[in-house]
Amino acid sequence: MSEEEAIHVADVSEGIGGDATAEPGSPVELPVVDVLTGRSFITGKSGSGKSNTASVVIENLLSNGFPVMIVDTDGEYYGLKEEYEILHAGADDECDIVVSPEHAEKLATLALEQNVPIILDVSGYLEEDTANELLLEVVKQLFAKEKRMKKPFLLVIEECHEYIPEGGGMDETGKMLIKVGKRGRKHGLGIVGISQRPADVKKDFITQCDWLCWHRLTWDNDTKVVGRILGSKYASAVEDLGDGEAFLMTDWDESIRRIQFHRKETFDAGATPGLDDFERPELKSVSSDLVGELQSISDEKERRESEIADLKQELQKKDRRIADLERELEEARDLSDMADQFAQALLGKAEAPYRGGGRPPAGDERLGGTDDGDEGQSVLKSYDEAVAATEESDADAEAETDAAPGPGPSAADGGAEVDADAATGDAATGDAADVDATAADSADEPNPPDDVDPVTRDDVAESALRFDEAIELGTREAVIDELRSRIESLPELSRGMLRHYRREGASDPVAAHIDAGGDGDSGHAYSRHRPIRRAGLIRHAGRGSYAYAVPDLVREAYADRLDEAQVDEIVRAVERVFVPSAELDYPPDAAPAEVGDRAPAGDDEAEENTDTDAADGDEEPSAPTDAGLSDAARRFAERSER
Repeated sequence: MSEEEAIHVADVSEGIGGDATAEPGSPVELPVVDVLTGRSFITGKSGSGKSNTASVVIENLLSNGFPVMIVDTDGEYYGLKEEYEILHAGADDECDIVVSPEHAEKLATLALEQNVPIILDVSGYLEEDTANELLLEVVKQLFAKEKRMKKPFLLVIEECHEYIPEGGGMDETGKMLIKVGKRGRKHGLGIVGISQRPADVKKDFITQCDWLCWHRLTWDNDTKVVGRILGSKYASAVEDLGDGEAFLMTDWDESIRRIQFHRKETFDAGATPGLDDFERPELKSVSSDLVGELQSISDEKERRESEIADLKQELQKKDRRIADLERELEEARDLSDMADQFAQALLGKAEAPYRGGGRPPAGDERLGGTDDGDEGQSVLKSYDEAVAATEESDADAEAETDAAPGPGPSAADGGAEVDADAATGDAATGDAADVDATAADSADEPNPPDDVDPVTRDDVAESALRFDEAIELGTREAVIDELRSRIESLPELSRGMLRHYRREGASDPVAAHIDAGGDGDSGHAYSRHRPIRRAGLIRHAGRGSYAYAVPDLVREAYADRLDEAQVDEIVRAVERVFVPSAELDYPPDAAPAEVGDRAPAGDDEAEENTDTDAADGDEEPSAPTDAGLSDAARRFAERSER
């Protein structure tokens, strides 16, 4: 392409503003290079011939082998396909190929690298945002490729006031078109803006154009624009221009000419429909290879969208499954908590004395299991045996009291003392339930209450709930404070029994009572044992024995998320309120030999049990008897005697 190559698009016409140096009918030519790489603006009211002018310029360029891209906002340029092989890309089936923003790079490649003329028909997109995004991506790709290729190429924009409005908000598409207008020339990318409302087009674009074409305008705001740019005489004359007639202003010859553009040779798809039947012309088709390349992009997009839809569906299924599992897990946790509370309540019920104070009803099947081979009924059997022994002792004590002369305690008091003595043998049953200690007097509690309540199901559940509330925040201090407060609320003798359980690991209440400074009376032992049990600081270990449970409470508070070193640290912090510092260095299950022999806790009076003789009323200390004691209780009884 030579620098002097030009296209003949119009002839000089007569009238105001005509070129005085040229005769009417003289040809008007436009330099091809300036058209392809320059910036131009074509304007005129509807029906004045502006789209015809653009089509004439495009036809001349296509006839000379120069590719262009036309952004068609009204679907009026497809008539060019009557004579030229142009790729018609858009949003409906009338186009050669349906395109989307994903096709932008391929469209730019076809236009610049393969010299394929393209009509980018954006009139069929229902969503304006989609059309704007497509145009933005295409212009970006053209600009980026032209920076490298520097090939003369023309971009034609219909209704440019919609993209680069004057005074209104301009989106990214408009900013990109302004960028092409300012910097595209140096890269070889030219632009033609077409509008029927020059007053609505951004003036920064109009004033930078190399050539301007003004068709008929009648609106005052538009003629004022003509007056500011061309002069007042042209503002008056522009209202009288005929169809296809225009004022042409160019930078290359610095003149304003009144010219008449040629009629376009291809089908005028933008003409106003008449009463005649509309006949669509035979249009040239583009190469199937070009369409195939673009179709492959569409197919890839559909495949990708299908995969995304499948993945979203799979994700939704997984989300629903996760929700179901979380719900099931929550239900399982609730059931587990209920089961734990129920189990603790059952154990507490089995260990509590019978509320009636005597033998259970003979018809009560829950306590009636007597099969010697059934180990599961050992607790209830032992309970029955303990109650029977207590009743026999009561009867004997009453007989002796009736026969005793002289003043002395009442029969009820004497019977109660004998009842407590007789109960010392109950520990031999192994898993005997807590026996009510209302019949016994202790050394440190001369008149113990006779209405001590047993550990009930509600007690265990309430204690568990209080602990859950205290450690709800999961802090170390909350756990330590709660366990310390439980221990500090215990009577001194009960704390001594807790120290025994800590040292022994697992033991029975009588042994713990003796080791803590009490006597071997099972009634006394179980009455001191009950507060520890109710506080949850020990747990039932089977066959009448109990185990130290503070470490288990710490693990439960943290849902078994702590390692053993961390558990030990918290347990030691809790134990400082009831374990002497000399014993803290030893593990909770250390043997007595490891911590040394220790004197029974409490005053001398605490070691004595004031038994009242039914005959003469004399008081004498009662030492634990070996009869009925467990091995552990017997061992601590011997140490107590020493």
